[in-house]
Amino acid sequence: MSELSHLDREGHPLMVDVSQKKRSDRVARAEGKVLVSRNIFDILQENEKTEKGEVFTVAELAGIMAAKRTSDLIPLCHNIGLDGIKVKCRLEEEDLSVVISSEVAARECTGVEMEALTAVTIAALTVYDMCKALGKEMIITDVRLLYKSGGKSGTFTVGDES
Repeated sequence: MSELSHLDREGHPLMVDVSQKKRSDRVARAEGKVLVSRNIFDILQENEKTEKGEVFTVAELAGIMAAKRTSDLIPLCHNIGLDGIKVKCRLEEEDLSVVISSEVAARECTGVEMEALTAVTIAALTVYDMCKALGKEMIITDVRLLYKSGGKSGTFTVGDES
């Protein structure tokens, strides 16, 4: 296993210097779920609207906004220019969940995995916030990176053994 890149030799935190890296096309996709009660699921399925508004629209917008602010939330994350952000919410009947997916793209010197994961996480928290008046029995789960491409480490897809 390689060394942790955000610590110097003495264990002090540092922001990785990417000034010598070449810009390349970077893409990352992430996903997460909010498990909800049958009541909340049915309300979302019926009209996706609660007292606070249209849940999916607001959650998707929150995810986009969060991706743009990732470096403000994660101390050693680079502030990078993002070229595209997509966040989508959908209902999954099988496990009574809201599935949230994100895709972030940039032409940068460093990857966009943290931005994709942040988008999903904040969108999930927004679903929770907007639905909590209907019941607090929700679980945010399975937030994970599905795919990343670009940069020295190449392409990663969930299930790869590399």
